[in-house]
Amino acid sequence: MDNEPGRVGIERENEEHTWTEHIEIAASELVQRTKELIEEGNVRRLIIRNQDGEVLLEVPLTTGVAVGGVVTILAPVLAALGAMAALLTHVKVEIVRTKGGDRE
Repeated sequence: MDNEPGRVGIERENEEHTWTEHIEIAASELVQRTKELIEEGNVRRLIIRNQDGEVLLEVPLTTGVAVGGVVTILAPVLAALGAMAALLTHVKVEIVRTKGGDRE
């Protein structure tokens, strides 16, 4: 950071704001809903929990990667989600979203 007079130390245009959503879905919808969330592009992390609230899987997502690339990279994760869905009836999904100045 420069110490020039009149220069503000905080760069507001690069700030990133995050918020969390919680949804409960049928386990049979887990893979499809996960794909939809990935395609939205502003999802930073998915946390899959069972009915008791225990974390089953936490998936960090990189922002700024092409959607097709993300789905391809996460194919093994989606397969694991499908296997989990076969054993569960309902899951809770915690969705951490971001909205940053350079991605608006």
